[in-house]
Amino acid sequence: MESSDIRTQLSTIFDSVFHCGAITITDDLTADQVEKWDSLTHLTMIAAVESHFGIRFKLKELTGMKNTGDLITLITEKTQVG
Repeated sequence: MESSDIRTQLSTIFDSVFHCGAITITDDLTADQVEKWDSLTHLTMIAAVESHFGIRFKLKELTGMKNTGDLITLITEKTQVG
């Protein structure tokens, strides 16, 4: 799956989770830059991403994520076929 496709899908997920208008998904986007991104919405977002893409993150992967670029990389790795 292309990173541009993942960004488009993440944008939809972020809009539904954070309810704060259009969020531009960039590699360096962090929770500090999104007004309603707190610990509870973070968990909601991760669950929505896992459900949407049909993947599961390991705790080590989650704690290692620093920005949406890291999230996109993990989604790409987990959704690659063969």
